[in-house]
Amino acid sequence: MKLKEILGSYKTIKTIGNLDIDINGISQDSRDIRDNYLFIAKEGFNKDGHDFIDEAIRNGAKCILLEKEIRPKDHITYIWVEDVEDAIAYFSSRFYNEPSKKLNVIGVTGTNGKTSTTYFIKSILDVNGINTGLMGTMGVKINDEKIDTVNTTPDSIIINSTMDKMVKSNIDSIVMEVSSHALDFKRVEYIDFSIGIFTNLSKDHLDYHKTIENYFKSKEKLFYKTRKYNIINTDDEHGRELLKHVANRIDIITYGIENKADVYATEIEYSMNKVRFLLNYGDDNEVVTLNIPGKFNIYNALAAASCGIAYSLDLKQIKDGLEKLDHVKGRFEVVETGRDFSVIIDFAHTPDGLDNVLKSIRQFAEGRIITVFGAGGNRDKTKRPEMGRTVAAYSDYIIITSDNPRFEQPEQIIKDIEVGVRVREAKVEYTTIVDRIEAIEYALSIAKAKDIILLAGKGHETYTIIEDKTYPCDEREIVLNYLSR
Repeated sequence: MKLKEILGSYKTIKTIGNLDIDINGISQDSRDIRDNYLFIAKEGFNKDGHDFIDEAIRNGAKCILLEKEIRPKDHITYIWVEDVEDAIAYFSSRFYNEPSKKLNVIGVTGTNGKTSTTYFIKSILDVNGINTGLMGTMGVKINDEKIDTVNTTPDSIIINSTMDKMVKSNIDSIVMEVSSHALDFKRVEYIDFSIGIFTNLSKDHLDYHKTIENYFKSKEKLFYKTRKYNIINTDDEHGRELLKHVANRIDIITYGIENKADVYATEIEYSMNKVRFLLNYGDDNEVVTLNIPGKFNIYNALAAASCGIAYSLDLKQIKDGLEKLDHVKGRFEVVETGRDFSVIIDFAHTPDGLDNVLKSIRQFAEGRIITVFGAGGNRDKTKRPEMGRTVAAYSDYIIITSDNPRFEQPEQIIKDIEVGVRVREAKVEYTTIVDRIEAIEYALSIAKAKDIILLAGKGHETYTIIEDKTYPCDEREIVLNYLSR
């Protein structure tokens, strides 16, 4: 594509060089640059892309997009912009022929439940003949192909290149998790969203956002980008606030259990492996049995059902899709142990996420609840004592351990969590084991009949991050290998 076509009507500070050149690709990584590429020089948290301009040119870059002043080189085109994050989103959308306009794009945002909600939506749409792609925490799915990604919401170049691939693969719709960071860093700035879904909001990422108000404002941005429907959880206080802010923009579908909503659940029955409820919308209702238990998954299913309604599907069609989904990896995943106790793996890594999972387990637990958990390093430290308090409120025995300590000392992270565990009035018995594999094996060694072991925090992850290295830590394998011995 010609550079001038990529540039379009975008406002620049200045340009130097020929705009009538062919561009074969776009990248922010100088190592990925090939002949006739556009290199984006962006200042990051740890490295500054402007320092790698010469390397990009040596690798074949013919155009440089940048913010800082540098000395230009002959035969290279330079484009200076005010906001390089915004420009990346615009340029990558143009380079890939604005693929989001050729898809129905569903954005799901919130603190908890995004991944499960996207999987429920994909199941509903797929069952009803709407070929749906997926993008989120567990990567990208295009038909039978799975592609790993680093972030919940990748950068705009990956988003647009992936959507372009979906268009070429005859995908009709894409359901994607939209993180607060992606909204703040403008990764989805020029994405054409048909539907926005708000799941809930609780304390998380305050190492970046600083306040819950800032966190909410970041999430709220999605609901000013949508053009067909906004879907909002009215049982969440921030959902009700969001409803006030966007009430008159476009059509809204609300969902909930406790408060009045358009789509709601009644007659709920909980068990270890399933949850059954009556799905209601208007004068219609259907009995739905989810293969993924827990009250929080009813909320995820209601959000997905609301999306189905936005697609003009009836409740029977929606029921078929919800019941078709047999599991979501690392989301209340029951490990088949063949023993008289149970093991559940869940990604819960916030106070609210742990509260949801442990409350659900408490509803059917007959023996002890043994919780193994930790907190991530180089992340929001303020939530650690709250996580400890939450786990202590519902558990009979706690093992505090590591969870991606990164560049922090895991012993210090554990001490931060202990503060919350110790403030409980009813003191719960606990121990600390720094090595996560040893912690899991210890939990298995003390389990008795009817006990439930919750391994919280890692979910679908099969690794642990210590400093800047990753080490194997597949909790399913750890459990089954130990029991086989």
